Amino acid sequence: QDPFIAFHLDKALVRKYMSPLLIGELAPDQPSFEPSKNKKLVEDFRELRATVEKMGLLNPNRTFFILYLCHILVLDVAAWLTIWYFGASTVPFLVSAVLLGTVQAQAGWLQHDFGHLSVFSKSRWNHWVHKFVIGHLKGAPASWWNHLHFQHHAKPNCFRKDPDVNMHPLFFALGKTLPVELGAQKKKFMPYNHQHKYFFIIGPPALVPLYFQWYIFYFVVQRKQWVDLAWMLTFYIRFFLTYLPLMGVKGILGLHLLVRFIESNWFVWITQMNHIPMHIDYDKNVDWFSTQLQATCNVHQSLFNDWFSGHLNFQIEHHLFPTMPRHNYWKVAPLVKSLCAKHGIEYQCKPLLTAFADIVHSLKDSGELWLDAYLHK
Repeated sequence: QDPFIAFHLDKALVRKYMSPLLIGELAPDQPSFEPSKNKKLVEDFRELRATVEKMGLLNPNRTFFILYLCHILVLDVAAWLTIWYFGASTVPFLVSAVLLGTVQAQAGWLQHDFGHLSVFSKSRWNHWVHKFVIGHLKGAPASWWNHLHFQHHAKPNCFRKDPDVNMHPLFFALGKTLPVELGAQKKKFMPYNHQHKYFFIIGPPALVPLYFQWYIFYFVVQRKQWVDLAWMLTFYIRFFLTYLPLMGVKGILGLHLLVRFIESNWFVWITQMNHIPMHIDYDKNVDWFSTQLQATCNVHQSLFNDWFSGHLNFQIEHHLFPTMPRHNYWKVAPLVKSLCAKHGIEYQCKPLLTAFADIVHSLKDSGELWLDAYLHK
């Protein structure tokens, strides 16, 4: 019930689609609550959800999102004007790349808002604008994002259920349980005891330019998502038509690769700071609130942190209320903290650089657990 309520705006419409899936009702004498879940915590969270709705915290401020989109478009134009006015020499080239990298990162956070249906009251309106932002401004398919991201939210940091931890065990050994399991089985796909070092090579700098950049085209063609492909092509056509006359083919390819490199570093550090250092394991089928709190942490609020992370410094609140517009996270945070305190659940909040460092520290700790199990178990 809690994931269903969290993900959907028009619940009556979704129930119509789900009605053919109904296979029966529980008999009156059968327990309706799973023993692995904390009943009192579930009831308290549902009461918190009702309070959030009464406070209007799920209602978006459209002006916020309009201004946010405008600031992205202004940066995009500024990047082109830099090359147009100053030429394609080293300094303007780098300035333009940084501006475009910022555009890509910030458009990534904005498409995330539309993908989570947190801007408009109608799901279809969010879906339409989502295709424009992720397709035309970023050159990526909305269907790909939706396919992966909602699995992540349903079971964050649950191995084999959260696609965001699929780099275990091919590239990384994650968490505290899974590395020991790998080590005991004498599995060594990579030298995991060095994963905190090679993370800097195959993690932040490589994910977007060497993997996402090419996989998204395979995804849309394989699944015949032709509308998404058309939106993606509008990004590349616009990019090439506007920059090709100013810097030639080599220049434009170099610019695009550098922009993706900047975007990739920005994206990976921000998205992984809330999850990699947290609990990663098989699904234990605990309640919605506990599932989200054990897999997420927050980063301190500031104007810079809010902007730099697209308000994903409030990852806890975002995971509990994925359709909540991001400008309201700070308002619900004290209520979430109170519920955590009541039930003895840790609510982690840390400085930005500490959050970055914790990614590396957790990878190092997991690698050492794997090595110990590999050598001694």
